[in-house]
Amino acid sequence: MKELSDKQARMLEFIEEFIDEHDYPPTVRDIQYGCGLSSTSVVKYNLDRLSEGGYLNRDSEVSRGLAIPGSRGGRSAARSAREPDTVAVPLMGTIAAGAPFPLPQTDTWSDPGIEQIDLPQAVVGRGDGVYALKVKGDSMIDALIGDGDLVIMESTQQVRNGQMAAVRLVKEDETTLKYFHPEGDTVRLQPANSQMEPIFVQSDNVEVMSRVLAVWRYMA
Repeated sequence: MKELSDKQARMLEFIEEFIDEHDYPPTVRDIQYGCGLSSTSVVKYNLDRLSEGGYLNRDSEVSRGLAIPGSRGGRSAARSAREPDTVAVPLMGTIAAGAPFPLPQTDTWSDPGIEQIDLPQAVVGRGDGVYALKVKGDSMIDALIGDGDLVIMESTQQVRNGQMAAVRLVKEDETTLKYFHPEGDTVRLQPANSQMEPIFVQSDNVEVMSRVLAVWRYMA
């Protein structure tokens, strides 16, 4: 195998870490942003070099057609091409983009007959830990999330400062969709609506449930 440049080594490390975290490969755009590269053409050139050197399996005709040879989590380009274009994820209920909203009943979340939504695999990967919620309210309207839209969520208990998340107010047993900002002993739940004020709560009264992956809207 040919020796890697610093840029190629950085890209290969990013791809490996991305696959480990998400269990599916990154897109060219993911690699560009994740490695701080100037353009997608730079990414594609170096992906070709990595492929030629045997460090990477690549199918340039597939959006996520990357795999690390011998990697436990990597999937071959041929397998990616054979897999379905969509993945069914459950529609779990309603989330308030406004004032905190009562949680759905427990049996609603575990109902085996719950509605399923087909979403692009490029968005949700295998769909592990992914579900949809229907938005009620308009506190996130400046983030282009309106009443009736679906937000595609990934289950997690931790999010970065400023990420959009579904959070539970523990004492009130209510949920809301906001930007999450920890500030010492409190958390600021920030709406994306200039007409609305943030919600300030004690840190021990907030439980992160999931983070937003995407917004899904059906056009009439």
